[in-house]
Amino acid sequence: MKIALHGLALKAEYFSEVELLFDELIKHGFEIFVTEIFDRLMKMNGNHRLSYWVLETQEEISSMDFFISIGGDGTLLDTVCVVGHQQIPILGLNTGRLGFLATVSTGQIQEAVHHLAENNFQLESRVLLSLQSNRKFFNGIHFALNEFTIHKRDTSSMITVHTYIDGKYLNSYWADGLIVSTPTGSTGYSLSCGGPLITPGAKSFVITPVSPHNLNVRPIIVSDDSEISFEIEGRTDKFMISLDSRSTSISSDIKLSVKKESFAANLVKLPHYHFFDTLRQKLNWGFDMRN
Repeated sequence: MKIALHGLALKAEYFSEVELLFDELIKHGFEIFVTEIFDRLMKMNGNHRLSYWVLETQEEISSMDFFISIGGDGTLLDTVCVVGHQQIPILGLNTGRLGFLATVSTGQIQEAVHHLAENNFQLESRVLLSLQSNRKFFNGIHFALNEFTIHKRDTSSMITVHTYIDGKYLNSYWADGLIVSTPTGSTGYSLSCGGPLITPGAKSFVITPVSPHNLNVRPIIVSDDSEISFEIEGRTDKFMISLDSRSTSISSDIKLSVKKESFAANLVKLPHYHFFDTLRQKLNWGFDMRN
């Protein structure tokens, strides 16, 4: 089987874990490939022992059986962009901090590789958001695993986001911004702005205002079959939009809408993993501070 490794940063302290990962993959008969950026990271860490193939084309990427994201949650989001519509299963090896999406610790490398080799895992299909616009943004990578965000830029004044669901007027949000989140993204930026937790399999999006002027405006959950469109007003004609960690400036005449992408992200989950366990362990969900 062919497996690809991807990462955006690699601290020297984790290079020994990468060496262990290589040894385990070779032991189980995997053919190892790396992305070009991860190849540079390996060379920067003085790699002289480990051998691999470097992925250079989309055709080579499409032939992979698995991707391993080495880093934190931001790296896994970037891996989703690399994989794109090919929906290759992604395993997140956490060398970052929180590791909410990258759920496999460095202490589980041997176990994780064994489960991959034995086909003993589950695939979680995670819904993606798709940005529709009359302009091309983000080098054509117009989907996101976590959220789409509209935000004010270079001013202390709030903006107004007129929002429509399937063409029907929902509300005008006077706020610093507006988030449309997937169930996966409900534990991120949306949660920090007062949005609800949503289980990964729920067929819904959540619309969450950022610092709204009217305190009676609350997050709302809508069907992920909906198309959500926007008109933006403010004291300037420049605003920020983002898909996960990718941001760009736009003008108010740009047409914007989001809906469910036609493909999904497939995340590898090892045996005994459950989303509720991650909530408790990573977010201290339900933790009683009195104890």
